[in-house]
Amino acid sequence: MMAANAKNRVCLWYEKDAEEAARFYSETFPNSSVGAVHYAPSDFPSGKKGDPLVVDFTVMGIPCMGLNGGPEFVPNEAFSFQVATEDQAETDRYWNAIVGNGGQESACGWCKDKWGISWQITPKVLIGALNEGGDKAKRAFDAMMPMQKIDVAAIEKAVRG
Repeated sequence: MMAANAKNRVCLWYEKDAEEAARFYSETFPNSSVGAVHYAPSDFPSGKKGDPLVVDFTVMGIPCMGLNGGPEFVPNEAFSFQVATEDQAETDRYWNAIVGNGGQESACGWCKDKWGISWQITPKVLIGALNEGGDKAKRAFDAMMPMQKIDVAAIEKAVRG
């Protein structure tokens, strides 16, 4: 389903690069695509008639709309995409794509892309341990806390005790 046809979709505010961001996401993540680009019918506070205004796209099956709304609002960690990864190779691939394309590393598996959108690149072994609770969850959590990108082998070792 294309984002424009979705009954509900995530709207992400970009200063001016929604189309570039959507293309990056569609090249980086499976089940992602760029749909229609809608152009401003007249001048608006942060742009001119004919500038890209709204971009329909999908990120890993999630319908989204990118709005080129100008610098008034900036993304923050209150919203993030959480990507569950199978192994270290997949974790590295997504993390390195985001950080290596002008993004920033953060803590505990979080990073930001160059447009300020937050991503949690989280191996399933960590998610499973935290969901299980008890001693495994505590060990996995304690191992995760000093990490930036998640080290799958270290989490597996912590889970085993």
